[in-house]
Amino acid sequence: METCVDFFSWLDYDMLMRILMCLEDPSDLVRVSSVSRSWREFVIANGLCKQLCLRMFPSLHIVDRIIEPNSCVKSSSEVGCSKSVEWETLEREHRVYAFLARGCTLFALRGCIADAISASSTDNYPEESIRNTLEPRDRVSRRASYWSSKGQSNPAVAETLTYKLVADICVITEISLGSPIYSAKSVRFRMGHPKAAVDDPMGEPSDNCADDNFIWTYTSPEFAMVQENRLQKFELPEPVLCIGGILQVELLGRVQRQDMDGLFYICVSHVQVIGRPLSPAFSVDIIEPSGKFALKALSYTQPSLPENGSRPLPDELLEGRVRDLEQIVNLLRGQGVVVEYDWNEEDELDEGMAL
Repeated sequence: METCVDFFSWLDYDMLMRILMCLEDPSDLVRVSSVSRSWREFVIANGLCKQLCLRMFPSLHIVDRIIEPNSCVKSSSEVGCSKSVEWETLEREHRVYAFLARGCTLFALRGCIADAISASSTDNYPEESIRNTLEPRDRVSRRASYWSSKGQSNPAVAETLTYKLVADICVITEISLGSPIYSAKSVRFRMGHPKAAVDDPMGEPSDNCADDNFIWTYTSPEFAMVQENRLQKFELPEPVLCIGGILQVELLGRVQRQDMDGLFYICVSHVQVIGRPLSPAFSVDIIEPSGKFALKALSYTQPSLPENGSRPLPDELLEGRVRDLEQIVNLLRGQGVVVEYDWNEEDELDEGMAL
């Protein structure tokens, strides 16, 4: 018989790390960890799934700790020693970060805006409220539907529109703006979190509150806008993990002057944010006063399918990706790649975990 050689025992630590750090798909790392006990221990001990997530989304550096609320907590007699506690922590991070990395690419694409929070100014409230930008139709009840800023004599004065997303942790890929002629010169997007916990939507949208209540952790490049009455799509250079669930649209510079008063205005008819909400699988809790977060893995269930009106994936691609995600769940369960898994069950990954 041909002799099989475990190359993990032949290569030194630095070379192994260089090889495994080249893997960019979390499913590959999970499969590596299922080959043998020594391979599994190497992947988990060195936090390779966590390092992959940090490379994909640098904003995860503000995560302070990982929580699995539904996992069983062992007594001190069962744990035995501090090394066992440390190893359980590494295993938990391996599970959570492996599933997080995969979910960031496999969960369903859909519209991500839940509600409007504030506009920096509004010309005629409530007729021209920021809430109008949540409506995809150009006209409602025979009236034009749009938000309008107050007029300014200085065309350099900027405006902002701030929104609450559907989940406090989302992967955002693109943002679209509709504008009825009165477009800004350019647009920029910021994402972040509230300075204090927000228990429910902030009521009626208000003016001049966004910068006082939020901390921004991501700012996009500027995108030029065209002076046309159409929906303009802006793809982010890379998918952005928004931790905190707040998005702000910065409208920079004014172009159109109104004949009636000679002032410059900006109008927006619709704002659409496309991404992958990571709830109900994940949520985050802000840790005051550090501003860091606890990342909570609430469940490992079927990713949400696109809702009516959101942009679905092609059927074949979606089915293939769901099958790929099923394999990850099975591997994390320690069952191997070919094990059949009933995706319709309300199982959670932390039950019966073999890691």
